Amino acid sequence: MGLTREALRRALAGAVVWAACLGAAEGQAAIVYPPQAASQEKLAASEVRRYVYLRTGKLLPVAREPARGPEGLAGGGDAVVIARKDRPIVAKLATGASLKKAVEALGPQQYLLKTLSAGGRRILMVVGGDDVGTLYGAYRLAERLGVRFFMHGDVIPDTQAAWKLPDLDETGKPLFELRGVNPWGSHPFGFDQWSADDYKTHIGQLAKMRMNFIGMHCYPEGHPYAEPTVWLGLAGEFDDRGRVKTGYPSRYYNTLWRGRWGPIPPKKTSAYSFGGSVLFARDDWGPDVMADLCPTPSTPKGCNELFNRTGEQFRKAFTFARLVGVKTCVGTEAPMIMPKALRDRLAAKGRNPGDPAVVQEVYEGIFRRIMKTHPLDYYWIWTPEGWTWRGNTDKQMSATMAEIKIALAAMKKVGAPFKLATSGWVLGPKDDRAAFDKLLPKEISVSAISRTIGHTPVDPAFARVTGREKWAIPWMEGDGRNGLAAVQLWASRTRKDAADALAYGCTGLMGLQWRTRILAPNIAVLAQAGWDQKPWNPDATKAAAPKPPAPPKAEGPLGGNVANYAGQAIAKTDDDPLYRSCRYNFAGYRLKVPNGTYRVTLKFCEPHFDAAGKRIGDFKLQGKTVIEKLDIFARVGKFAALDLTFPDVKVADGWLRIDIVARVSLPCISGIAVEGKGFARKINCGGPAYKDYKADAPAAPARRGQSRGLPVDDFYGDWAHTLFGAEVAKDAAAIFTRIDGRVPQSVGGGCPSGSLPPDGRPWPQIAPAYAFVDELAALRPRVKGAGNLERFDYWLNTFRYHRGLHRVRCALGRFGATMKKVSAERDPAKRKALAGKLALPAYKNVLASYGQTYGYLLATVSTNGGLASVVNLESHAQYWPVVIARPAAALAKVLGGSLPADAQPAKTYRGQPRLILPTVRTSIARGQVLTLKVIVLSAERPRQAALYWREMGVGKFNRVPLRHVARGVHTVAFPPDGARSGVEYYVQATVGSRTLRFPATAPTINQTLVLYTMDSKS
Repeated sequence: MGLTREALRRALAGAVVWAACLGAAEGQAAIVYPPQAASQEKLAASEVRRYVYLRTGKLLPVAREPARGPEGLAGGGDAVVIARKDRPIVAKLATGASLKKAVEALGPQQYLLKTLSAGGRRILMVVGGDDVGTLYGAYRLAERLGVRFFMHGDVIPDTQAAWKLPDLDETGKPLFELRGVNPWGSHPFGFDQWSADDYKTHIGQLAKMRMNFIGMHCYPEGHPYAEPTVWLGLAGEFDDRGRVKTGYPSRYYNTLWRGRWGPIPPKKTSAYSFGGSVLFARDDWGPDVMADLCPTPSTPKGCNELFNRTGEQFRKAFTFARLVGVKTCVGTEAPMIMPKALRDRLAAKGRNPGDPAVVQEVYEGIFRRIMKTHPLDYYWIWTPEGWTWRGNTDKQMSATMAEIKIALAAMKKVGAPFKLATSGWVLGPKDDRAAFDKLLPKEISVSAISRTIGHTPVDPAFARVTGREKWAIPWMEGDGRNGLAAVQLWASRTRKDAADALAYGCTGLMGLQWRTRILAPNIAVLAQAGWDQKPWNPDATKAAAPKPPAPPKAEGPLGGNVANYAGQAIAKTDDDPLYRSCRYNFAGYRLKVPNGTYRVTLKFCEPHFDAAGKRIGDFKLQGKTVIEKLDIFARVGKFAALDLTFPDVKVADGWLRIDIVARVSLPCISGIAVEGKGFARKINCGGPAYKDYKADAPAAPARRGQSRGLPVDDFYGDWAHTLFGAEVAKDAAAIFTRIDGRVPQSVGGGCPSGSLPPDGRPWPQIAPAYAFVDELAALRPRVKGAGNLERFDYWLNTFRYHRGLHRVRCALGRFGATMKKVSAERDPAKRKALAGKLALPAYKNVLASYGQTYGYLLATVSTNGGLASVVNLESHAQYWPVVIARPAAALAKVLGGSLPADAQPAKTYRGQPRLILPTVRTSIARGQVLTLKVIVLSAERPRQAALYWREMGVGKFNRVPLRHVARGVHTVAFPPDGARSGVEYYVQATVGSRTLRFPATAPTINQTLVLYTMDSKS
């Protein structure tokens, strides 16, 4: 509604005097906040000023409302009023009945954007239901101005717009009380590498996306190793600041340590090839807290130091989280696994570590130390991962329930200011996933990540949990299949998971992730789904549990992928073609079968793993488990046939149901035979027709609107327009929409980032699956603007890298075929000659493919996740050793000497020089000096490299030279104490004849920092 002339006159009384105070020109808007404003209200004002400046080039004045009188406003101009709903300034403006009612109705986290107008003057009200809601309103206003926020940073459109106060009428209310992320580490990827600045960067971006939760899981000693996220010990074993006196060995990932999954053996970064070493200042790349402590602290002092550094890091990060309204959470697994050092100390005192009273004392020690060390909002206790793969016993369930209650008692005894929650790879025990709701006090929140690395939907059992907080945690990416090495676009699936979480009445929606920029679509969709689902979720207004699944309407496999190992010999059968193919990563089959009794044979063959325990699953017929914990390799080995037959399978409703429950990795099946009186149905799973076996259905991800996806064309339309510009937005969006959830798998299986097994198929047979890469490349000449081009090239080269991984596998397959021919030659001299003629060129092709793929990756590196991808290419046991090291050694052995120089990996960087800032803060505390890490990726040292900064929009830029650390890594510290309200800066380096700048749009649109002050309540 509009503001009446009389009300506006009263609101603008004294404007002439106040305009002088603001120093604003006639007609220019001012940003006004109340004199008693909280830190969040002041920050909101600074953020609006920043984003108006970035989008329009106009620097609006910011000031408090005069304490003695009405709102100030530039002489005759407009105003943006930013305030919590209970401030007097809001009451003076919200005079109409409907507007007053809308303001009064605002609850915590909610906001109102409302433009009022009368007499040619306008006021935009940014009103929050609380302090955080006010901040959310400011960020939503920035989005309405065209800014987009992602976890790795902001995206500011290249083309600035003329400033005009927007006409807005919007109320924001979250669908979930908590919305955020569950970052993981334990690999080169993830939060292991985050510094305090990284945490602050990502937490700040979460707030901009109107998300408010970040929670980390902490592994225990021996399962697989202790992490320093949470310290275990007793009261009295730390000082008043939480600095521990009795640490124990713990670690985050670093390049001198052997990574548990993969594995990822130690490798110094100075040994990296293709210029990869330039990115790293030290051989022991790892987090700041582990500097000088890699690979693992080996002394008591070092063990203590790592916990203390980590605690200080969390103090800085979680204190900032309080300012921007982000809830923090850490926690451990149950039953508690105490470190050996703690068990030994207890034993020396005659205490039994298994005594519930002792366990409670340890929880008390954990909680007291956290209270001394850093802020925290939740402590979550995780059930073990084995519960999803192997299930749980009644004994394990009882022990877990008892321990959660022990932890709650400890929390109450110490007066912990944080709450207790549960989480795990499942919501609850196998017999009743909602059982925790019946057994635990309602004050404890329950949560779970989705099963099978996100391929399983959100658990419907959430709908049976009532009267407590319950958080769904779908996967934004998985550490299997394509894994963390490659591209995972799951925006459509994420929307479906969010829709399910809403339907089940969940109060929290978090996304599991390791990386940031490469996941931008997935995380952005998750953030948006936390506030509004009506445009794409047909059931968004129906907050009720969904109906049970309807009977199948079409027969065939329930999802999945297929694999075919053409030409592979299969043991224990004469029907090799039947076992060369398989379907995997699926939920089962539904087959139309006449009512009756049948003999069902399930046919298996292990095509990938070389050891037992790698692929385990249960198989059900008509709902009854007929095979439990099937491990094909353990029974018959690799590439050997295994038939399991089950007589007397009854069908009463015309459907044969085969269901699969994954325990370890992704179960597979090669054939199905259903035989009965007068009827037979046989399927060659994953393969073509063979004898009387019919061809299987082709592999195809769920289509839009099916069970694992909801429409995303609207999202990608906006996303492509913002990132790449109007010139290519429509065509680029169509490509991303088409491949979302359908990105071809470029690597083999394996945790955390897949593997590079040889692919014997010729590349032209595979290339059509990657046609979208060249489609996207064809759009590049139409991209306008430096920022648009940088973002477009990031995604184009990311897809080229993803495709390149598969080309490497094909090249490796060709090399393997030539080496097989070489090995078949018995005459040593002829074998050597044949190796030189066939195998050496094939190996050079492998090397060239790997180098090209590496180069595409280097063209994308811009975050810690990008650096981790380089580590993966160099150090993962299923990458460099499989593709480069072992083939080279085998070939050299046949040739009788070292390979020629042109068959050796290049050491120097051969790509275009780049300027990289992997961590980009956008706000700092007033008076703080920020130290930036700047990487110059180049074959030569820059002739000059400096940071240029000034007060935002004011005066000349000050030059601060970069300080060289090592290789391509530099640092620079700024701004000085004189900075007042906001800073803009860019980094510039000259390499040869080229001038590099960060950001790409500098010096027209620069990187910015706002300065904040925290009050006592923050």
